[in-house]
Amino acid sequence: MTTHEILINAQTGKAALSLADGETRSRALAYMADSLLDNVNAILAANERDMEAARGHITDVMLDRLFLNAQRVADMAEGIRQAAALPDPVGKVLARVERPNGLVIEKVAVPMGVVAIIYESRPNVTSDAAALAVKSGNACILRCGRESWGSCNAIVNALRQGLRKAGLPESAVSLIEDTSHASGTELMTASGLVDLLIPRGGAGLIRACLENATVPCIQTGTGICHIYVDKDADQEKALRIIENAKTQRPSVCNAEEVCLIHQDIAEAFLPALRETLVMKRAAAGLPPVELRLDERAASIIPGTPAGEKDFDTEFLDYILAVAVVPDAQSAIAHIARHSTKHSDAIITENPDTAALFTAQVDSAAVYVNASTRFTDGGVFGLGCEMGISTQKLHARGPMGLEELCSYKYIIHGNGQIR
Repeated sequence: MTTHEILINAQTGKAALSLADGETRSRALAYMADSLLDNVNAILAANERDMEAARGHITDVMLDRLFLNAQRVADMAEGIRQAAALPDPVGKVLARVERPNGLVIEKVAVPMGVVAIIYESRPNVTSDAAALAVKSGNACILRCGRESWGSCNAIVNALRQGLRKAGLPESAVSLIEDTSHASGTELMTASGLVDLLIPRGGAGLIRACLENATVPCIQTGTGICHIYVDKDADQEKALRIIENAKTQRPSVCNAEEVCLIHQDIAEAFLPALRETLVMKRAAAGLPPVELRLDERAASIIPGTPAGEKDFDTEFLDYILAVAVVPDAQSAIAHIARHSTKHSDAIITENPDTAALFTAQVDSAAVYVNASTRFTDGGVFGLGCEMGISTQKLHARGPMGLEELCSYKYIIHGNGQIR
C-alpha cells in the first residue's frame, strides 16, 4: 500500500476513535496487549531476521536497541496495559467559566486526530506509540527505520488483531511500507492528512523534519545530557550516578554524554571517575568508557583529547566528554551553549547551588542528585511515552496522553446574541 493510501485510510481510524468512548479504547488496548503475547513467536522470528541483516552494519549498542526477546515483548504488553489503566484524557474539562450573560464556556480536551511518528531502530516504540495514540483517541501512522521494519510490521499486525477484536478499524494503527526518504518527506508535507508529526531519532532526522515539515511538528529526541559535579558534591554518590547515566543503556536519548567537574575537586575526582568507568569495567569484562578530555582534564588523567565537536555530539555509545569548569555558573553557561535541552543534572549537597542550577538550566528535565536516565514516560507515571519533547510550545519533556490532546471551547447558551 502506498504512503498516500495509508494516509487516506487513517482518516477512517481517526473518525472511529473520535467517536469511541473511553471504555472502548481501554478495552482495545487490553486486546492489543494480549495479541502481542499471542504473537510473540512471530514477532521474535521477524526480529531475528532484522538482527541478522543488521549485524556488521550497525554498532553493537545500536543492535541492542533493535533486539527483542520474550521479556522485552512482555514489557511492551505491560506498557500497553499501564496506558489502558490511566485516566481517559479525552473530554476532560480543563476550565469552565459562566459569563454574566449566562453563556457557559468550557475548555475541553480533544484528540489531535492523526499522529504520525517517524522513528528508527527501536521496535518497542511501535507499541508505545500505538497504545498512547489509541488511548488518547488518535489514529497513528508509524514510519520506522529500514533495519527494524520486519519487527515493527509483526508488532503492528498483532496490534491490529486487538483493534479488530474491540470493533475498531485496523487503520487506527498503520505502518508505512516504504522506508525510503520519500515516505518520510511525504509524511512531513501531508497537510490536511497529518495533524501532528513526532520525529524520534537523531539530530539529522529532527533537522530534516524542522526544515521540511508543513504539518505541525514536535521537536524530540536528541539528548546531549550533562551531569555537573559541584565542589560540594558527595563524590561517591556522583560516581554511582554517572556510571548509571552513562553505561546502563548508552544508546538512548537520556544517557549522559558530557560530564562537567568543578575545578576544586578535579584532582581527586577525575582519577576516581577513570577508575570507575574505565579500569573497573575493563577488569569486569564490561565495555570501558572512552573519556574524551578537555585540556584541563587531560592534565590530570590519561584519555582521548576532546575534539572540536565532542561537546556537541550525542555519542549513543560508551564515550563521555569531560571538562573541568571554574564554578557552577560556568557549568550552567557551558550547558547553555551545548545542551539540546533534554535532561541535565547537578550533583551537590549545597541547596543554594542546586537552586541556582535548576532555575537557570533551561532543559525539559533538570535533576538534582539523580541520574538523567529517569527521563522516561513510564518512570514519570505516564504509562509509556510518545517521545521526549525538547521544545517549549505545546509539550515539553516526556509526552504522554495529555500531550497528545489539543482542546477546543464548547459554549452553551440559551438564545444569547451579541
